[in-house]
Amino acid sequence: MRLHEKMAPVSIKRVLISESVDPCCKTILQENGIDVTERQNMNQEELIVQIKDYDGLVVRSATKVTADIIYAASNLKIIGRAGTGVDNVDVDVATKKGIIVMNTPNGNTISAAELTCALVINLSRHVPQAVMSMKAENWDRKKFMGAELYGKTLGIIGLGRIGKEVASRMQSFAMRTIGYDPITPPEVSASWGVEQMSLEELWPQCDYITVHTPLMPSTTGLLNDASFAKCKRGVKVVNCARGGIIDEAALLRALESGQCGGAGLDVFVEEPPKDWTLIKHPNVISCPHLGASTREAQARCGQDIALQIVDMVKGKALVGAVNAQVLACTFSPDSQQWIRLGKAMGRVLKACCSSKQPFAHVHITTQGECLKKSAGFLSSAAVVGLLTEGPEIVPNLVNALPLAEETGITIKRSHSDEAKMACMVEVSVNGSIYKAVGSVQAGVPVLLELNGSVFWQPVPLSGNLLFFKATGSPQLLSSVTGILATAGVAMERFSASSAPGDDQWYCVGIPSQLADLSTLKSLVKEALQLAM
Repeated sequence: MRLHEKMAPVSIKRVLISESVDPCCKTILQENGIDVTERQNMNQEELIVQIKDYDGLVVRSATKVTADIIYAASNLKIIGRAGTGVDNVDVDVATKKGIIVMNTPNGNTISAAELTCALVINLSRHVPQAVMSMKAENWDRKKFMGAELYGKTLGIIGLGRIGKEVASRMQSFAMRTIGYDPITPPEVSASWGVEQMSLEELWPQCDYITVHTPLMPSTTGLLNDASFAKCKRGVKVVNCARGGIIDEAALLRALESGQCGGAGLDVFVEEPPKDWTLIKHPNVISCPHLGASTREAQARCGQDIALQIVDMVKGKALVGAVNAQVLACTFSPDSQQWIRLGKAMGRVLKACCSSKQPFAHVHITTQGECLKKSAGFLSSAAVVGLLTEGPEIVPNLVNALPLAEETGITIKRSHSDEAKMACMVEVSVNGSIYKAVGSVQAGVPVLLELNGSVFWQPVPLSGNLLFFKATGSPQLLSSVTGILATAGVAMERFSASSAPGDDQWYCVGIPSQLADLSTLKSLVKEALQLAM
């Protein structure tokens, strides 16, 4: 591979689509040389059997990608969710296995926002109930007295893409839009007409509340007995996000007491529901999870997930990855060489202290303005080099830091604004510190310093390298050359270093590794060899 050629982090040759995804997804993947198999309606056991043959898996929401499936997927490198959210995927286990989990964050934004608005409007005018009454040949004008949206307050919990689109649409009805989001800055939401406040401030002001958050521990049961009690009597709520954000039992109690005046529900804790009590309540409007069920959204999601996979494979970009943000900065020739450097320095340090495992601490320091935002992927790269590859889990940029944490290794990052661009990796083992400093010169990763010894000539980290530590003497080089010659190994390049004291590190480039390092024992104090 040429040094400046773009490098893809993963190779995807076979993809399994386990659900009904727009046909454009399969077409785009196939047009880019990826073999695609479509097999719908598989149960867990069938998917466990099938998945081992594939590099990629594309799902929507029905397929539950459990830990059992992920551990059975010996070749799997990516799980693509054609839609928003990934709560049907065990992301933690996928990350541990080094598998990228990707979704299409923009694919169903408009469709979900429009359905939310439709439910708000229908709640205000009782349209579904009136329709059903008419179909029963009843003419009950007084029974379905509604209310205008004009001048009412809509509380939007979750001010991401969908929350923003809901706000802009409901503002056209002259609704006041307020909201809560722990991530979106208040000045940003204010720019599109949403005043942010705490939940305690929000609850009592709302005539309508809509939720647009992921389902996670902090959002599960967000609307519950306590929060309903703080709302206006008769508040109406909408959930087109994820079942469970609104506590269904609490909602039913609020509906029956009149504290909640109506609910528009597109999602449920259990889908399809087994208990229909809530859905049958006369003030509930419900849909069978239709938020993304438009032709446009399905086409967009199918197209987006296919293009995201293709762009990743071609090394163009990484979009929609929920567990591999570190890779987003790596899609350039320059960053690829720094990744190679980080991995190589990790391997050198691992070899230096291999007999003194385990590592306790790893400290990565970046130097130079251009590397200010590179500590993330350089940390992952160095840890990949430090970790031992196991029979089941191979360390990569996706899982390196979680694996390090699992094994008790503490990772620290820092940056120095020195003029030169370099990366320093320090590891602590049983109280001893081992340090390597490297850089990239003319597109080639090089080692500048090892354990205090500064090399006169930077060591290119490629090919077979023999490192040894010894006391400098005029006869050292000729003696080492003689031992190599006796072993039938020629010296291709040689780098010496300077260091405080008598002992210093040397590096020799050789065409093949020595079969027995003990032949150097009489000349050197330490020796190690690596194939880069």
